[in-house]
Amino acid sequence: QAKLTETTAEKLRTALPTLKEEDVQSMIKTFPMRSYDDAILKEPHIYRTYEAITHYGEAIKAIINEQCGDGIMSAIDFYCDVGTTTGKNNEKRVVITFNGKFLPFIEQSNDDNTAKGPRD
Repeated sequence: QAKLTETTAEKLRTALPTLKEEDVQSMIKTFPMRSYDDAILKEPHIYRTYEAITHYGEAIKAIINEQCGDGIMSAIDFYCDVGTTTGKNNEKRVVITFNGKFLPFIEQSNDDNTAKGPRD
């Protein structure tokens, strides 16, 4: 949900030639509203994805910690790819890949703060 840049706007205009220029300019000038609507979980695909992450979340966290250390996967510096594959019984299966930058937790010390505070 990044703000639309002029470079990306050109691609958007090409992809959606009927898009009104006033809408493109609005997306360039306005910061996007980043929010969450609980009603989205009523959509079955979204609910099942959420359910899978919730079900496997603890195991995923343990593997990330084991392979990367103590930290989290960024959802800002992040790519998501969705595709399909064929299962052993010739059924179509969904493959979702999350590719997020690993952000290690660090201990912060006031001694490391080089910025002046508001009371300095």
